[in-house]
Amino acid sequence: MEIELKLALAGDQATRFRRLAELRVARPTRHKLYSVYLDTSGFDLLGRGIALRLRRVGFHWVQTLKARAGTGGLLAQRPEWEVQVTGNRPDLSVLPEEACGLVPVDLRDALVPAFETEFTRAAWLLRHGESQIEVALDQGTIRAGGRELPISEVELELKSGRLADLFDLAEGWLDGLPFQLEPRSKAQRGYQLAGALPLAPVKAGALALSPDMPATAAFAAIARACVDQFDANLPGLLRGTPGQIDTEYLHQMRVSMRRLRAIVGLLRHAGLPPPAWVGELKWLMGELSPARDWDVFVDETLPRLRAVLPDGQRLDALAPAVAAARQDAQERARQAVGSTRLVKLWLAVERDLASLAGEGMDAAAWAHAALRRRHRQLRRLGRHFDRLSAPERHAVRIAAKKLRYAADAFASLYGARAARYIGRLAALQDELGLANDRAVAARLLGEPKLDADGTRAAGLVEGYLCGEALAHEAALARGWRELIRSRPFW
Repeated sequence: MEIELKLALAGDQATRFRRLAELRVARPTRHKLYSVYLDTSGFDLLGRGIALRLRRVGFHWVQTLKARAGTGGLLAQRPEWEVQVTGNRPDLSVLPEEACGLVPVDLRDALVPAFETEFTRAAWLLRHGESQIEVALDQGTIRAGGRELPISEVELELKSGRLADLFDLAEGWLDGLPFQLEPRSKAQRGYQLAGALPLAPVKAGALALSPDMPATAAFAAIARACVDQFDANLPGLLRGTPGQIDTEYLHQMRVSMRRLRAIVGLLRHAGLPPPAWVGELKWLMGELSPARDWDVFVDETLPRLRAVLPDGQRLDALAPAVAAARQDAQERARQAVGSTRLVKLWLAVERDLASLAGEGMDAAAWAHAALRRRHRQLRRLGRHFDRLSAPERHAVRIAAKKLRYAADAFASLYGARAARYIGRLAALQDELGLANDRAVAARLLGEPKLDADGTRAAGLVEGYLCGEALAHEAALARGWRELIRSRPFW
């Protein structure tokens, strides 16, 4: 089982990396590596979570088969089989039976080159703490169908010893070098370049928890799903330029972090302390949220108002100032997710998830306690709902959101009976969101400098949103009553 950390490093930083004190005491080995990844024309191996590679090493060819398993993100763990073959053609018969059986017989004759990688690897075998760790610097190119992507990354592989030493070594380098996250393997990037894996926004995946699993294991599964969702959307955000970004990438990354913060907030109901990195999650949300607020305002709120207002064209006066503010917020988000600070946060998260003990409360007991507390808090804050002030309703909205994230996280423990309750909770959130849209719009329009026409347009926006929120009072009250009358599924 391969256990490694992988980080991106700009090509012009390679010399600085080679001068690190830990590397200068060891003599590196250097190899030029040319690899061909094979699949069917319909990418059937990819669909099965398998990567098959032929790599030229000197005068020999080495065949490697990797299967999807374990965790993703920075810390990769996956089954891997490697064996030398004769010539540059795949020969699955020389693999162990366990590996050979992963590739159906009817696919073997249909394997063709899908893409190739060519890079130079400098590798150092280090002794760090109680562990032996191989550090590799890879620089080169991925090619598919006439298209190319650069390779410039550092991999740290634990050969023997403690996982903590792997993290310690990586974390010690972050203050001196501008590392970035690169959650995708070379194979993933190659498949994307070949058109087999379209780069598209990724929503949260389904979770499958079991009632008797330890609460710590349930937390690790939920947190891992949040990290995976963030990682899956990161390349799409970084690929775009401010003003031309597919805003759904940022939206899904923000959703993943809200879910992660919510589940961290439930740890106390399992008798567990919050992790040391919880404050950094707040920082990250603070960097992402302004861009999301502007995206919603520009792409959803303004078009909706322009369509319903008799003089909706007056809102065009906001366009220059709003576009500039949005672009600045998007660049702020891009800088945050491309920063070393995010790498430090992710290493801390990965370290904790990899080292959680499996003792204490089980998942069912944790879910029951957490949902009961969240539900009780929501009912308390929403008492006499019709008479609540705007700030009090905002507190209800936050409590409903926290209960929604908790319910989503634990829903797989309860089956179909959770869906109806979560649906009513989501409907209430939507209605409460209208009042929040007005508050957010007022705040956003107070940020850029507006001319006289822009100021009048801002007043038009605020006035309409205020009226819209008042018009939805009946629906909001009905949504609250329906939720409170619903029987909790836990």
